[in-house]
Amino acid sequence: MLFAKNDIPNFEGYRVENEITALGELVAKVNEIVVAAGDAIMDIYQQPDFNVEIKDDNSPLTRADKAAHNILAAALEALDCGPVLSEEDANIPWVERQQWQQYWLVDPLDGTKEFIKRNGEFTVNVALIKDGVPILGSVYAPDKGWLYYGAKGVGAFKVDDAKAATAAESISPAVVPGSDDVWRIVGSRSHQSDDFKEFVKSFNGTDIVAMGSSLKICLVAEGAADLYPRLGLTSEWDTAAAQAVVEAAGGVLLNWETKQPLRYNTKESLLNPFFIVCAKTSPVWLNV
Repeated sequence: MLFAKNDIPNFEGYRVENEITALGELVAKVNEIVVAAGDAIMDIYQQPDFNVEIKDDNSPLTRADKAAHNILAAALEALDCGPVLSEEDANIPWVERQQWQQYWLVDPLDGTKEFIKRNGEFTVNVALIKDGVPILGSVYAPDKGWLYYGAKGVGAFKVDDAKAATAAESISPAVVPGSDDVWRIVGSRSHQSDDFKEFVKSFNGTDIVAMGSSLKICLVAEGAADLYPRLGLTSEWDTAAAQAVVEAAGGVLLNWETKQPLRYNTKESLLNPFFIVCAKTSPVWLNV
């Protein structure tokens, strides 16, 4: 289902085109919610003390993570599209999660390390997952004002300054470079692994673009980069919203080993396999 069954007349006859329309309307509501969460983050970003804590997995947690989580959880639950799984409230047993057909997957503040460094490369991420597939995603970088969003059948878009309500522009990945061309490859600002460094050596020419948070995936979605190999650990809330955006734009986010799209809530662990983001599969990087 997309909305609560009782909210939709003739639910059993609900057609694909109606779902696309509904997704377009829903993503607009989600955009408002992520911008509100971004406002709360920026209020704290202007303050001298973030009250940084260290979680059990050794990752940082700030007042901004908590404030954004509270806003997102309440607003998304009110939309009645399914339960909410957030990084800051992820201790939901697998026996319960495996019953979910549709739910919200949320990272209230992706790139907390970038937030603490005050470099602006952090995002609010919200995805709607249906049968393991991210069908809607909204990614907001509040310090930069960038809002990326997309939904299955609707397309993908970028707003350059969400607070100024600038017009949304349709986005799509760049044409795949040839084997002798320079590839613009996105790397993590804080997590470049040895495997990543070895991977880029296999290309004839590369231009490495360093970026934090889910913005790395969005750079491929808008054609500002050609490839993003993630050869390190991430969690499902790190990728789902941006995957919805890049897929709606016409790109792919693929399991590194199987070359199949990442799917969500299919196992007890919420860790992702290694993956790669690109316009489409290419013999150039398949063979490196």
